[in-house]
Amino acid sequence: MQNNGSYHPKECISSKVMRLNRIIANIFRKYLKPFGITNSQLSILFVLNYRNDLNQRKLSDLTILEKSSLNRNLTRLQQSDLISKAKFPYIRITEKGRQLVNNIIPEWEKAMAECNLLIEKEGINALNLLMDKVLKK
Repeated sequence: MQNNGSYHPKECISSKVMRLNRIIANIFRKYLKPFGITNSQLSILFVLNYRNDLNQRKLSDLTILEKSSLNRNLTRLQQSDLISKAKFPYIRITEKGRQLVNNIIPEWEKAMAECNLLIEKEGINALNLLMDKVLKK
């Protein structure tokens, strides 16, 4: 690709966000690996742990997961008896799911501490500012 003066790969917002996501996700993966759960699945469990009886649409909105990703993760969580769809269309976390969340929290806190050391207060403030701007609707 020829550079016409306006294309600068290092300035691509999508590329920057994706690289940062991979770095941070790898930190969390390291701590979550023993539990056999992904970042997305943990996000779903965290949301359901605090806001039970959500339908898929609301859960998708809160986790910012696309429908196909949400469905795939919900299927895996249900197969592991971590969530229940017994009151469909509402989804709730099971007692087994709550226990898993409680067991994961200390490792999640370690991942958070490592990320905080990496990006420091200035990075956290910048991240919060970006989230506020992007999620403002």
